[in-house]
Amino acid sequence: MTLRRPAVPGRGRHPAVVIVAGFGAAVLIGTLLLATPLATTEGDFSHWLTALFTATSAVCVTGLIVVDTPTHWSVFGEVVIAVLIQIGGLGIMTLATLIMVIVSGRVGLRARLSAQLETKSVVAADLRQVLRKVVVFSLVCEAAVAVVLTGRFIVGYDEPLGRAAYLGAFHAVSAFNNAGFALWPDNLMRFVADPWISLTVAVAVIVGGLGYPVVFDLLRHWRRPSRWSLLTRVTVGLSTLLLGAGTMAFLAAEWRNPGTMGPLDDSAKLLSAFFAAVMPRSGGFNTLDIGQMNPSSWLVTDVLMFIGGGSAGTAGGIKVTTFGFLLFMVWAELRGETQVNIGHRRLPAATQRQALSISLLGFFLVTVSSLLMLTITSHGFDRVLFEVISAFTTNGLSTGITASTTLAGHVLLSLLMFVGRIGPLTLGSALALKQRTRRYELPEERVIIG
Repeated sequence: MTLRRPAVPGRGRHPAVVIVAGFGAAVLIGTLLLATPLATTEGDFSHWLTALFTATSAVCVTGLIVVDTPTHWSVFGEVVIAVLIQIGGLGIMTLATLIMVIVSGRVGLRARLSAQLETKSVVAADLRQVLRKVVVFSLVCEAAVAVVLTGRFIVGYDEPLGRAAYLGAFHAVSAFNNAGFALWPDNLMRFVADPWISLTVAVAVIVGGLGYPVVFDLLRHWRRPSRWSLLTRVTVGLSTLLLGAGTMAFLAAEWRNPGTMGPLDDSAKLLSAFFAAVMPRSGGFNTLDIGQMNPSSWLVTDVLMFIGGGSAGTAGGIKVTTFGFLLFMVWAELRGETQVNIGHRRLPAATQRQALSISLLGFFLVTVSSLLMLTITSHGFDRVLFEVISAFTTNGLSTGITASTTLAGHVLLSLLMFVGRIGPLTLGSALALKQRTRRYELPEERVIIG
């Protein structure tokens, strides 16, 4: 009897490969468009690395920049950036599958699996309906944010209707998709005491970063928290805790800092601290000068950026659910329990391994990339670490060294943004397509840990 080896999908058929290729194609097209004279205010060709870095930052909804957005890029260039942000936020496979639904009314199994991997949808059969909800919800949220911002720009800053609508639409797309691109040289620092701008942007970042499964669960059962899924409970609970702790930490660290909160009144200090706690979710906007913050604030921001936002949302990082599961795993181990229980649910062993893998891969990439950046730049460790974490978590906050780093540094940050957006595990599965099922188990041996 001859044993046959199970068939392995072709490299081009693996959903993870399609996602990586899709994001890569979007970056390439964006680079070509931004490199043209139409995309710059001076009417000249942009350096290829400038165009590549900006396109990668937009598609990966990061917000790190090497040139000043409003002064370097023309209206055409800004529109290209906004479109790339929208594509990156919704996801290449989400858009591709939606187009297939509209054109043919049918979605093949391969396309469903690809889009399911991108959107983290639980049931592939419901994907068509999920994708419609994702797109409609995203556009409605962006439209609502754009209306509020447009009205504020008209009433509070005397902007003409056309200009106000343009600013409102651009920043609505950038905020909801957690991109952090702004059309002012100081980002949003001029609005530090304006609650209409700051809170609207902050709410858009929070909603976009919660993740579509959590948002839909909240909309279905907002009156009955007892029916929330485990994912929703962990995401909402831990996000609220991190926002509160982050706000208090920034207030304590920056209250008297003359370069940040010092000149502000008490209400503006509280508003700016809350805004600063929201943005490390992956928002990327800033109303305080990051470069003037105390090192303790940088460390707090590093931790919050690495944790990031919700799963299947526009935020980056290892995800707040991953961090929460790690905490419950540690707690179960300290109590000597053989299973990890959260509420009335047991956390599967596969989910535990995935949480550990994502965290360790993220830690490894940040460590190695920081060492590389230290060898190719002259900046200090704290600023380099901040920049590397910001790139890997697709956050976009910066201490101001991104533009002044070397060409090799720009390439490294671009790669980090790309890997951080598609996810270490997605990239890993794209590079290692063969899945092996071991048909036997080895003898167990207990070893000493610690």
